[in-house]
Amino acid sequence: MQSGSLVAFGGPAVRRVADNRLYGPLYRWMAFTDSLCVLAGLLIAYQFRFGKLWPTGDFWLVLLVAPFVTTAFAAGFGLYRTHQYSSLEEFRRIVLALSMTITAIVMLSFWSRASYSRLWVGYSWVLALLLAATSRRLWHREIRRSWQQGRLTFNTLIVGTNHEAEHLADLLTSSSLGFRPLGFVSTSAEATASKLPVLGPIGQLRELIHRTGANCVFVAATAVQAVDLKHVLKARRLDGIEIRVTANVPAMLSTTRVTPRSVGGLMALSINAVRLTRAQAIAKRSFDIVLSSVGLLLISPLLLAVAVAIKLDDRGPVLFRQERMGRHRQPFTLLKFRTMVPGAEMLLTDLLSRNEADGPLFKLRDDPRITRIGRFLRRYSLDELPQLFNVLKGEMSLVGPRPPLASEVDAYEDWQLDRLEVPPGITGLWQVSGRSELSFDEYVRLDLFYIENWSLLYDLFVVVKTVPLLLAPRGAY
Repeated sequence: MQSGSLVAFGGPAVRRVADNRLYGPLYRWMAFTDSLCVLAGLLIAYQFRFGKLWPTGDFWLVLLVAPFVTTAFAAGFGLYRTHQYSSLEEFRRIVLALSMTITAIVMLSFWSRASYSRLWVGYSWVLALLLAATSRRLWHREIRRSWQQGRLTFNTLIVGTNHEAEHLADLLTSSSLGFRPLGFVSTSAEATASKLPVLGPIGQLRELIHRTGANCVFVAATAVQAVDLKHVLKARRLDGIEIRVTANVPAMLSTTRVTPRSVGGLMALSINAVRLTRAQAIAKRSFDIVLSSVGLLLISPLLLAVAVAIKLDDRGPVLFRQERMGRHRQPFTLLKFRTMVPGAEMLLTDLLSRNEADGPLFKLRDDPRITRIGRFLRRYSLDELPQLFNVLKGEMSLVGPRPPLASEVDAYEDWQLDRLEVPPGITGLWQVSGRSELSFDEYVRLDLFYIENWSLLYDLFVVVKTVPLLLAPRGAY
């Protein structure tokens, strides 16, 4: 039995060890950049709303207090313990912390003479969220670089010596996940592990922690019984050790779908339903309509400029129309800016032998059919912008699986057809996780993960993560 997702147990002692010993300096810098993001959001919003380069009057008091308010709410929502959270959970906490921060700043303005418009409040929240999400993304890139260099890693004991424990040791040893396995701690389960030394029995766990200098214990759930866990929990309580326990649930389920519950003294994981209620479906559709409408208004000059550039390049049509498969295999006409020479689909047969993608997809990095302006449009995903009209028509959503061709769907395996259960999207997990650099199976699994874990917050999370990728594209061609 192999482990699926991972469950972390933390308390004050755990946080004290993890934050102070390993992540303390990093989190102090994160607090500094969080404050800068909020200050930048407030100032830029002030300029947008009032057209003034520098604020006047009591607004300086607001700026002076903002960093303290930001840090207080960020710490209160656990944003300086991000090594314990998934990306989505961290984003949820960022949204809550920034919402409370902006609310507190607005309340402060009522106690001073610095009262500002609701539009300024809205601008401030959106800009602070975009800046904070981008800042966090850069910090996580730095954290991953540190893991690869052997820094910010937990010295880890693995409790168990069975197949799951050995699989866990292989995973932690071969991946840059922030853990450095030291050895196994034996339990009453059958011993099969051989990749690392067995350091001692579970009854000596606290002694092993002190002797090895470990600051994390990773438990293979299938290798322990209730009596074994008592030793683990005692180490957490008395030694402030980071504790992680594998959970035998599919990796496709995010922590937002799983809720721990006590049933007759036993710990069980309750899996929440993912089906959209009528209210949620209305909320998602409203989210799509509002953002696509605002987006079209804001980028209308850009759309015109791109259309003129395409027309001047080779005098061909501006738009490319192609039949794609939508929800439940319903066909619709996808709109894109044309990036290839006219009649490009007729030339596909001659290029199939050079296909660089696996599965039913066709991808060619140096596709000779792409025009000069088309290569630029694809690099920054500007060719996808007309799909905002597909969103307004209800044929697509802002976030969802990419709409496939009918020929691709005909080549799908049964499990891959599940990605057609929801409306296709302009962006999705595939885009914020590597785009064309992913294999087809990874591409589909990300789509299925999104389908299994949909929420309005998840849509906002993907949209916010998409913005910096458009400015610094990776894997787009």
